[in-house]
Amino acid sequence: MKNIFIFIHRHFNFLLFAGLQIFSIYLVVSYSKYHEAAFSELSNQYTGAINTKYYNLQKYFYLKNTNDSLIKANELLYNKLKSNYAIPDSLGKSFIDTMRLDSVAQFKKYEFIATRVVSNSISSQSNYLVLDKGTNDQLKVGMGVVDPNKSVVGIITEITDKYSVVMSLLHKDSHISGKLSKGGQTGTLSWDGSEINAITLNNISKSSKIFKGDTIISSGFSTALPKGMTIGYVDKLYKDASSNYLKIKFLSAANFYNLQYAYVIRNFDQDGIQAALDKIKKQP
Repeated sequence: MKNIFIFIHRHFNFLLFAGLQIFSIYLVVSYSKYHEAAFSELSNQYTGAINTKYYNLQKYFYLKNTNDSLIKANELLYNKLKSNYAIPDSLGKSFIDTMRLDSVAQFKKYEFIATRVVSNSISSQSNYLVLDKGTNDQLKVGMGVVDPNKSVVGIITEITDKYSVVMSLLHKDSHISGKLSKGGQTGTLSWDGSEINAITLNNISKSSKIFKGDTIISSGFSTALPKGMTIGYVDKLYKDASSNYLKIKFLSAANFYNLQYAYVIRNFDQDGIQAALDKIKKQP
């Protein structure tokens, strides 16, 4: 308390001046409409600027929660897409109008399961991702993985009860089947490790008409990925002198530099198809 009185005594003249100045401004603003409007506008500008900074700061700290909620919302929307169901044609049946809404569940073919990427490598010849879900969430080896924009990321190759390891497209042993969306030609993907996000589509005929920017999609020839998932966009064409095929270098649609979330695609027909293939392999 003593120090407060000493401070007031030393700076009495300045404090008195500041107090009178503030009181004078108050009188001017209170009794002059012009000055009142000007002061109000100025204070609104400063208040607005401060509130904007505070809102941006608050939004940054809540960004993680926002992203999580959007990923879950997308998961629900993806699982309602018509393409996820294989509903038989019942156009001529008289009882179609009485079909219960939940009866389409038996025709569901694909399900999207939202996950978080907890690890991602891009700098080696054999790159993998690790997802925060595993067998406890009904994930299995062989399931396809896409990013939040439904662009192909890779295939699950190893799994535990809580985590899944994904062989990404940026892996020397990744050979996913790809298809040109316009011409329909199908080839095999490969990555030579020279450039991140740049992958090659092989075994495309030299007679094919292909242009820069054409879209490459999943062919649907495996149980891992549905047909039509975006893989990338054509960037360059090379003619293989030793064969009748082209090599197409394309840029991946998924950005492997910044993968934070991913969707695992569950194919409800996967077990049945695999069982049929295993049965054929066992035949003499």
